[in-house]
Amino acid sequence: MRQARQVASLLAARGVEAELVPFKTAGDKKADQPLREIGAKGLFTHELEAALIAGRVDCCVHSLKDLPTDSPPGLTIAAQLEREDPRDVLVVNENIDAESLADLPRGSRVGTSSLRRRAQLRAARPDLDVVDLRGNVPTRVRKVDEGQVHAAILAAAGLRRLDAQGRISAWLDAPEWLPAPGQGAIAVQARADDASALGILSTLHHAPTGVATTAERAFLAALEGGCQVPIGALVMETSAGLVLHGLIADVEGRRVLRGSTSVDAAHPADAGMRLASELLQKGAGEILAVLRGLAAVPVPQPE
Repeated sequence: MRQARQVASLLAARGVEAELVPFKTAGDKKADQPLREIGAKGLFTHELEAALIAGRVDCCVHSLKDLPTDSPPGLTIAAQLEREDPRDVLVVNENIDAESLADLPRGSRVGTSSLRRRAQLRAARPDLDVVDLRGNVPTRVRKVDEGQVHAAILAAAGLRRLDAQGRISAWLDAPEWLPAPGQGAIAVQARADDASALGILSTLHHAPTGVATTAERAFLAALEGGCQVPIGALVMETSAGLVLHGLIADVEGRRVLRGSTSVDAAHPADAGMRLASELLQKGAGEILAVLRGLAAVPVPQPE
């Protein structure tokens, strides 16, 4: 809702009035189940997209990382707002003396609902107890405060948008720790044949964000990954230009494959496909084959 209000505010500044229509998605309704057990793409987007296709709403606001890479026929991403900080962060209970991931005492319970975060946590600190943690940002922070977990991994963007950045105990910096492809970006989705909406929404688009997330999501799409596959990706700006960093891992972080490649801003998707091909040559297909057997929904084997 905070993200939707942000879009509505930007539209109002352009003289366009907007009505907010709230939805509860499958991911919201099943907040007591681990995401991997619900087992479907579009856990936080399907209901909104159905309303958009039916013409009940004119556009939908999503966290880009929640949007599957294969958009439903007739829908398109009309705009991406300027990206918030894409990194993950550590939120630690005040009774735990830790200012970084490395500081957490052995055996600490760390909460996350993300297989990507679980894999990176297990790879970096196999001595920690990684537990499932669902709910919106305030709920997860409350569970840390109550001691249900000693710490939790969250997206910096969610905390910042809720003015809760003061709860950040440590930043998990890239490229050592990679966020989800598209993390921190807000996407506005519309019908592909709605010229009026597309024209209005295009004024909200932040081109550099679009370049970066296109490369990251192309990497994700080429590996045919989703919420049931531990995949991380981030485009970073360096003195030599844009660089895409990516990883794929098994769920327990025993095997982590990493790589990086330069990004041509004119053809960002090429970087994602190239990096995915490199990791497939290093054995990513074997990881995907195993994950396909574990996931609730089969993950196709990339060619």
